[in-house]
Order: sequence, then structure tokens, then C-alpha cells
Amino acid sequence: MALSKLDRRNKIRKRIRKDIVGTTSRPRLSVFRSNKEIYAQIIDDVEGKTLASASSRDKDIASASADRKEQAQMVGKTIAEKAKKAGIDTISFDRGGYLYHGRVKSLAEGAREGGLKF
Repeated sequence: MALSKLDRRNKIRKRIRKDIVGTTSRPRLSVFRSNKEIYAQIIDDVEGKTLASASSRDKDIASASADRKEQAQMVGKTIAEKAKKAGIDTISFDRGGYLYHGRVKSLAEGAREGGLKF
């Protein structure tokens, strides 16, 4: 029997997470994408803490009338600004089992424009 979309994504997500671990010097940028919104967190897996977070539900991003790809790019820029304030400039990108395409790619490009290095 074929896997459902969710089962397939979780299988890919586990395979990615075997290799990507956020450390104190190089935390992990985790992406979650729903049908309407996109969320990003910078996580230190060693200490189990979220260092910064941003989403398309934030007031400044949600109030801007833009399509979802533009909102994802704004989320990337916002997370980069918050990371810079926290003293983070290098991260590991965790796409969370999603294809590096569309909104996930826009978020990554926005984070790069904001000054983060992958």
C-alpha cells in the first residue's frame, strides 16, 4: 500500500534529521509549512532551546497584503534579523521533509538576504 503524503513527509523528515543537528555554534533553522501559513524556528538541539522564531502570522507580516511566497520571504528576512540580534550568523537548514521549492525556497532565500549563512 502506498504511503500517504504525511507518512512520506515524516519518513523524509527522519532521514534529514539523522544528519542535521543544531549546536550552540551552528543552530538549526527548522521550517514548518501549513496550507496557509509558514513558520520558522532557530533551535539549539544540545540545550533543547528555541533561540528565535518567526511566522507569517506575525502582525507586521500578516498585515502586508502579499502572496504566500512573498510572505515566506518576509519570514526568512525576519528570522535572519532576530538571529543577528541573538549573535547567530551560521545555521543548518532543516527543510522538515518538504521539497526545496516554492515557499520553503523563498524562506531560505529571504534568510540568506538577511545575512544568514547556510
